[in-house]
Amino acid sequence: MQHNGAMSLTGPPAVHDELVHLTRQLMTGDRQSDDQPSIAQHSFLSFIGRHDGCRATEISDVFGVNRSTISRQVRGCIDAGWVYADPGPVRLGNPLHLTDEGRKYLDAADARRLDQVVSRLHDWSESEIEEFARALHRFRISTESQTDGDDTL
Repeated sequence: MQHNGAMSLTGPPAVHDELVHLTRQLMTGDRQSDDQPSIAQHSFLSFIGRHDGCRATEISDVFGVNRSTISRQVRGCIDAGWVYADPGPVRLGNPLHLTDEGRKYLDAADARRLDQVVSRLHDWSESEIEEFARALHRFRISTESQTDGDDTL
């Protein structure tokens, strides 16, 4: 596979190659500082923001990630002041909520990421942007059953 920025592949191999590059950028390349959450933190915080009171076990089930991984994310987000957990029986898991600081952090990260998208699309026509969005949506929903419908995965 070509990794120098030039597209030498066509068809599904070209799509795969571009997805690999995009995933790598999302996972490692767009976090310039501590005020930008990792893609995992962003997905986690977004889920809690949309499902106030959810439990770590629910997040683990929806994301398809080991519960110990989610527990580490919960602890990191609590320690950072972005999430708080209601007291309750540990065996059931504690209901999770974004703090005001967590909401501000997530909103600021969303605004920065939107600015990055706008910057990348600055020389695209409106019809190119609409077609790109339609194609991405179509591609994403073709695998939606694997993510239980969570729209950030």
